[in-house]
Amino acid sequence: MALPRVDKRNSKRKCFWCIKAVKWIPVLFIVTIIVWSYYAYVVQLCIVTVESTVNQIIYLIIYHITLIMFCWAYWKTIFTDIGKVPDKFHLPDSEYERLMHAENEEMQRHILETFSRELPNTNCTINGTVRYCEECRNIKPDRAHHCSVCGECVLKMDHHCPWVNNCVCFTNYKFFILFLAYSLIYCIYVSLTSLQYFIAFWKGDLEGMGKFHILFLFFVALMFAVSLVSLFGYHCYLVIYNRTTLEAFRPAIFRTGPDKNGFGLGVYNNFLEVFGNDSKKWFLPVSSSLGDGVTYPVQSQHQPRFYHSMDSTQNSLGDGYTFPQRHMDEDAEHLLIDSRHLDEETFSVP
Repeated sequence: MALPRVDKRNSKRKCFWCIKAVKWIPVLFIVTIIVWSYYAYVVQLCIVTVESTVNQIIYLIIYHITLIMFCWAYWKTIFTDIGKVPDKFHLPDSEYERLMHAENEEMQRHILETFSRELPNTNCTINGTVRYCEECRNIKPDRAHHCSVCGECVLKMDHHCPWVNNCVCFTNYKFFILFLAYSLIYCIYVSLTSLQYFIAFWKGDLEGMGKFHILFLFFVALMFAVSLVSLFGYHCYLVIYNRTTLEAFRPAIFRTGPDKNGFGLGVYNNFLEVFGNDSKKWFLPVSSSLGDGVTYPVQSQHQPRFYHSMDSTQNSLGDGYTFPQRHMDEDAEHLLIDSRHLDEETFSVP
């Protein structure tokens, strides 16, 4: 009797979609917590438990403002595209064939260096060679790394976060910071406003089934707040020193060697690079970061000779908003001018 044929392509397709579905589990968990906390806070705490109408109104107004900002930032972090490495960094078929048929590593190195000669790169490998991704056939732009989960090179990759099912990178790093900030504010606010009712529960003054929702609401909010304090504080530290999580563990390597402060331009300028020049947009989850995700102002000793002749522009990426375009040398001059007057202590880590 003939055995039934197994369609390997169909099997792989099913496996692919199963893996994609599993990746959304952490996000669904967070969404479930948000939905339950909304019911517990709005219905069980504010409507059922809080007796003062004035307090109810104040609690609900502040709560909904915080919740909207929290969910908005979370949405943007999840669904903002990670961007694409420009085609000029992609090795053409002809160059790729030459690379594959090169007789030794020295020839491969020469091919890559020749191709990347006009690219705006300042970073290299520990051996001083061009950073090349074999998976994507890309010369890696500065601060870009290949994400094994996303399966592609990611611009200014910070890390891949399962809680947002996305890479945290150049295009959504501002949104990620705001997500941490607003989620922390949300948890602290819920904890503080439910504290007196949590105490009343232990004293036996709180009656009804809703008391259990309030009890767990306080514990969950407090638990997440404690976790978020350290994570948000760490990323504030990274913003201040203009580093990614990957660069904090392994400093970027320039032609002059590893330098953990190579992209540091001073606290204020580092902040502007992530949040932009328009202060009205700093705390809103809208695109305002400086740069194109490929080229970054660096300390003067790391600037390549062709840095100021580049024709790249500073675009804000993300949700379709168009911001004024400027030549990179204009932004570099703006960001670097203040850093010249800062002491070395500004950039050093204790």
